[in-house]
Amino acid sequence: MFSSRLHGSSSTSPATMVATARRSMLKGTLARAHTPSKASSCSLTPKLAATSSLASSTPRRIQPTPLPSLFARVRCFSHSSISRRATPVEEGEEPFDLASVERVADEVDVIIVGGGPSGLSAAIRIKQLAEEKGEEIRVVVLEKGPEVGNHILSGAVIQTNALEELFPDWKEMGAPLNQPALEDHMRFLTEKGSFPMPHPPQMSNKGNYIVSLSRFTAWLGEQAEAAGVEIYPGFAGASLIWDLDADGNKKGIKGVVTNDTGLDKKYQPKDTFEPGMEFHAPLTLFAEGAHGSLTQMAIKELGLREAVGADPQTYGLGIKEVWKVKSEKHQPGLVTHTMGWPLDFKTYGGSWCYHLEDDMVSIGLVVGLDYQNPYISPFREFQRMKHHPFFADLLEGGECLAYGARALNEGGYQSIPKLHFPGGALLGCAAGFLNVPKIKGTHNAMKSGILAAEAAVDALKARTEAGSEETIDLEAYKTKMDASWVMKELKEVRNIRPSFHTPLGLYGGVLYSGLDSLILKGRTPWTFHHPAEDHAMTRPAHEFKPIEYPKPDGKLSFDILTSVSRTGTNHAEDQPVHLVVKGGDYKTHVERNVGTFDGLLGRVCPASVYEYVDKEDAGGQEDALGKKLIINSQNCIHCKTCSIKTPDQSITWAVPEGGGGPKVSLAQP
Repeated sequence: MFSSRLHGSSSTSPATMVATARRSMLKGTLARAHTPSKASSCSLTPKLAATSSLASSTPRRIQPTPLPSLFARVRCFSHSSISRRATPVEEGEEPFDLASVERVADEVDVIIVGGGPSGLSAAIRIKQLAEEKGEEIRVVVLEKGPEVGNHILSGAVIQTNALEELFPDWKEMGAPLNQPALEDHMRFLTEKGSFPMPHPPQMSNKGNYIVSLSRFTAWLGEQAEAAGVEIYPGFAGASLIWDLDADGNKKGIKGVVTNDTGLDKKYQPKDTFEPGMEFHAPLTLFAEGAHGSLTQMAIKELGLREAVGADPQTYGLGIKEVWKVKSEKHQPGLVTHTMGWPLDFKTYGGSWCYHLEDDMVSIGLVVGLDYQNPYISPFREFQRMKHHPFFADLLEGGECLAYGARALNEGGYQSIPKLHFPGGALLGCAAGFLNVPKIKGTHNAMKSGILAAEAAVDALKARTEAGSEETIDLEAYKTKMDASWVMKELKEVRNIRPSFHTPLGLYGGVLYSGLDSLILKGRTPWTFHHPAEDHAMTRPAHEFKPIEYPKPDGKLSFDILTSVSRTGTNHAEDQPVHLVVKGGDYKTHVERNVGTFDGLLGRVCPASVYEYVDKEDAGGQEDALGKKLIINSQNCIHCKTCSIKTPDQSITWAVPEGGGGPKVSLAQP
């Protein structure tokens, strides 16, 4: 499955089968409609008008047939003419025109793209407020993972203040927060040793919990469904439905289109083809996490950074393993962070080591993606880090159970774009609310969801009372965020991460961070800025020497394909490649990325997705410089790093068929 040449199983994965079955059942239910609807039972939802991508017909509503509990609930669907299932294109026939396909459309009150902590918190809070007010508000959550929680990866230590706001009785409800953080340490690593560092107050974990964020998110999903939220796992938001002004310019968003399934690699329909669905709403909340594909479209097309003069967002790549260690070495509740080795003094980053319950340990390394040296491999830096005596003694005799990687926001306060626009708003890490010095973001993400929900309920009510059919611009959400502890927290630490951009590198950043954390506490008249996007910080390869990394020993360190095999990653073999070279110009991509940066993409990817192979290995067909780019898309673990760090920004990360990608186990941290 993870071979760099022959990759992917020929059989369809269970997740893909579930997603396909769900789509067919939902659309089959719609197709059985045969009478015009009565008045909508969704009191805040006006009728859906036919869109340009739909055949002209009167929208209809039906009471859908109850579905098995395996699938998400379905309510109040609207549709235009029945969506046809395509048949495969035979040789010699006219190519299939995907743009002409009729799509089922559904109208809801609030669409939430992403089933993580921020999106689920928003969904739950909307339902809580609707029940208090005696209103019916229809909320749909679109989640690209096969199950809620499968695509959630983090350390993680959770601060519970937002959870307590959402569920004051969360302990009685059985929230999976079982291991309190009991002891904190901060150390600086040298190549062979380590020494303690002063512990910044922001990193105190008293009262926090070490958790599996995947398991916690799954629990939030259960609470959301119990509250009446419709959750559709395996339905990825693939494109935006734009709200246009009189001149045809994009002014906002009217909804999203989910991904098409059953296409082959040439974008031609197989006999399992099902077109994506359109979801329309006056309000769409984007909660995709760091560098979400639809979020990036909205930010770019609507100029959300330029609107508030925000800095570029900067990211780190977090690489993680879960180990089961010997009982005598396990210290439940111990939290340790490190800086220094194996990274050089010009590269920002650090590690974590969290002791959970049941002899489980979460260990990981975060590498700032603004690093200059194209020869750095974050994956290999992490593997050699585990041979340091500090980690090797803990892991010796243990078993590595799981692996994963994910990009995370590091820009902080000055990189937050405009949060609202006609028809939508940005939540959680989609907006960039991670507190980097605190190394936490879940509490901020959940709080943003709660505040967006409060603003949304008020705005929906005002819209209904005014008899308006316009999309909603959630200005009150920004007002609430500005007055919240989230912005206060982020503003206080705004200078710490960018202080590492000085010529003194790591050492200058550490000195300033200590001063700011312990004394200044953000009360300064200045704000440091991020100079450029991460890809622009990369220097040409000729300025550096290649790094010779040690070979993995198979006990503490592993090769990359062995690690990827622990992610549960699966993508249907014959589907469109979701990692796209812009314009299909492979030759220019190779000339720039191999010629100048010596194939950085093959080293930064933590899943061996990208390879630059010699012409003899590519059947004699080279793109340029005697090299050819091979994209092993089935290895992709959805970290988003390629679309962030590729020097010429020629890689686009698009959503694959719903249900594909990694499967973070709910049974493991």
